[in-house]
Amino acid sequence: MTRHTDSPKPSQTVQPTARRTADGWPLEYDIEDEFSVVPDPALEYLNERQADEYHSYRLRLLTWLVTAGKSPADNEGLALRTAKNYASRMDQFYRWLWEYHGYTTRVPHERADQYVTSLARDTLCQTTGTPYSESSKRKLVNAVSKLAEWRHLEFGDDRWEPDRTFSETAANHADVFTTAERHRLREGVLEFETIPAYNNLSPPERDRWKAYLAQRLGKPKAEVSPQDWTVQNTSWKFPSLIRTALDAGLRPCEVERAETDWVRAEKETLYIPKEDASKNRENWEVALRPDTVMALQKWLEQRTNQTKYDGRKALWLNRQANPYTSNTLNHWLRKLCDDVGIDRANRNLTWYSIRHSVGTLMVSNGTLAEARDQLRHKSTESTMQYVHTTPDDRRKTLEKMG
Repeated sequence: MTRHTDSPKPSQTVQPTARRTADGWPLEYDIEDEFSVVPDPALEYLNERQADEYHSYRLRLLTWLVTAGKSPADNEGLALRTAKNYASRMDQFYRWLWEYHGYTTRVPHERADQYVTSLARDTLCQTTGTPYSESSKRKLVNAVSKLAEWRHLEFGDDRWEPDRTFSETAANHADVFTTAERHRLREGVLEFETIPAYNNLSPPERDRWKAYLAQRLGKPKAEVSPQDWTVQNTSWKFPSLIRTALDAGLRPCEVERAETDWVRAEKETLYIPKEDASKNRENWEVALRPDTVMALQKWLEQRTNQTKYDGRKALWLNRQANPYTSNTLNHWLRKLCDDVGIDRANRNLTWYSIRHSVGTLMVSNGTLAEARDQLRHKSTESTMQYVHTTPDDRRKTLEKMG
């Protein structure tokens, strides 16, 4: 079909029919302020009239997501962040649909089935040509299911269910760090990516380390200064991140969303508001060890001197001033494991290995209720999915059994 790359944005703002929360109060934010109602990539497929219609259609859909999208029967909406993720994936589905089958706002069941099949066969890939992960496929299909659910309720369309499902990420199958390995991570991170002292290097060695730092800092080698050496070796960013994860079992999305006001140093806790918690059910207060609190306090002092944090509440940002992603966290964790001598051979060690170790070891050394609350689960059934037993534990139990 013909793409209209210069199509103007919708000419009018069409108010949705409802903009109220489940209890009848007006939403505390404006849909158009919070969402990209018609994302720019979508405009490439639409003429002006189609863009106007899609804009009106999306306003209705987005309003439903935040007012009733979680549980339509109870008029319970999705958290804003979750609704945005759904909205983005729904638009992605429509762009795929328009690319091959022309413009429509419907969800033809045969096309939805074809979308799922394309994901399963990896004929539908990311823009880089890389196949989607199982987790991403699952989320994309869930978005189409949610879209079909809304159309069923709003327009009377027949219900649609995908003919296949995709598994959770490898996170659910992550191997667990042992107590000894957790000690190595907690202590070894203090030496992670440190470099020799500036004054202890010969000129050729200093030149090589300058090249390394230039690459790390994204600046010309000539601009690397002795102060950069000091900053590199004294930063508490990664020690605070690893230690907080070891205590709180932080999910990747919680690392991404973490803000400075989550840290309650005086109470030695991490406060995670429900709108940022993965399951969005209630506020959580997670216990932290004193050494973790110390690392966080030092990092909070240091981050104020870095311009990329100016005006931002993000607790941790990467070198490009972006929140950490699951892939980046896994990359850094693998490097840390190698640095501290944790054997990764024939083991699936991912960021979720930290979380699983919290559940496993807290149950072994404490109680199931403590593990449930620390991992921010509503039920102990959810917690048990994160609890693993070791051959040594089972062997001791066998010996007790006689």
